[in-house]
Amino acid sequence: MIPLDEAQGYVLERVSQLPEESFGITSARERVTAEAVTSAELVPPFDNTAVDGYALKAADTDEASESNEVTLEVIGTIPAGTQPDFEIQNGQSVKIMTGAPLPEGADAVVMVEWTRQDESKDLVHLSRSAKKGDHIRRSGEDLCPGDQVIDKGTALTPAHIGLLAGLGIYQVNTIGRPTVGVFSTGDELVEGNEPLLPGQIRDSNRFSLVALLESDGFETVDLGLIPDNEEAIETTVREGVAKCDALVTTGGVSMGDYDYVKVVLNNMGDMRWMQIAIKPAKPFAFGVVQGVPVFGLPGNPVSSMVSYLLLAKPALYKMMGRKTVFPKVFHGIAADDFHRRADGKTHFVRSFLHEEKGATLLSPIGKQGSHQLSGMAEANTLSIIPDGDGVTKGNPIEYFRF
Repeated sequence: MIPLDEAQGYVLERVSQLPEESFGITSARERVTAEAVTSAELVPPFDNTAVDGYALKAADTDEASESNEVTLEVIGTIPAGTQPDFEIQNGQSVKIMTGAPLPEGADAVVMVEWTRQDESKDLVHLSRSAKKGDHIRRSGEDLCPGDQVIDKGTALTPAHIGLLAGLGIYQVNTIGRPTVGVFSTGDELVEGNEPLLPGQIRDSNRFSLVALLESDGFETVDLGLIPDNEEAIETTVREGVAKCDALVTTGGVSMGDYDYVKVVLNNMGDMRWMQIAIKPAKPFAFGVVQGVPVFGLPGNPVSSMVSYLLLAKPALYKMMGRKTVFPKVFHGIAADDFHRRADGKTHFVRSFLHEEKGATLLSPIGKQGSHQLSGMAEANTLSIIPDGDGVTKGNPIEYFRF
């Protein structure tokens, strides 16, 4: 067996970042920027009000209170999207809507909740004083020309997309997002809801992996369920490397006599077949076929998912330009005993996390078999249990979310 970090390092050394692409921002969410983005504009572009209310001179409101209203003349209304063509003088105010430009002479805004307007609408009565700058968003207080707004290597979030649109930037250079082909192998696997014959099981891995890949921001190509047949597997691999940036296979990577995936990939590419010191997901294969990375994941459903999270996903993240590729490890407290025996492996235990009195508590899920997908579905974290006797209740424990 080899340590997990050795296997991870081996894989990462052999994958490369994809070329740059220019993308419209409506399709750029989760893509990684290939260059820094700077502002060419002031944001906001003009002084404006943050609230509905009355723009005025703050000094005119010094005596205002709930028991002593101050009355000012109202000389107009400024809706958002219009440019005022007047100037506020002492004793005057203007009704103003959120986002509207501040008129000349005004240095504060009083919220409409603290005002009362005459029926004539020519006067407003203020029950709260204001200070200079109250509820005013100053031109350029967010961004000025030349400010860097997004760093190179940033995975674009919805907030970034809105920021770009607010700057009038509708195309952005990003690192290519991998298109990943997925296929399952095994004569015992079937797809559909027909009654199972003796020896058959339903293919779940392909569906879990496609869902994981898409939730992590990758494009997917479902290459199907392939029988244990060298010719069929070779045809599928050739189809996959022709149209995908990476391939993920599940099944056929252990030591069985009918693991034809191993035969085909050895003939077609430079593969390494590993036994990693982890549980689940001990068997794992990785190599390159015609320049395309191929990840061979184990056939047990939980092992397949854990192997993806620890080995395939970090490599795919590197290909798409992400700075951080490994799962972020957090620290919590064991709410129950995490029993295990020393076996030379790190165990990744399906766990349930909950918060109680400010503490992060983790409990193991009852079903821990590598074939028991229901336990994985019940869990929301993987607890990391080093080799040894386990972690007892009340002690610190490391985990990551998935």
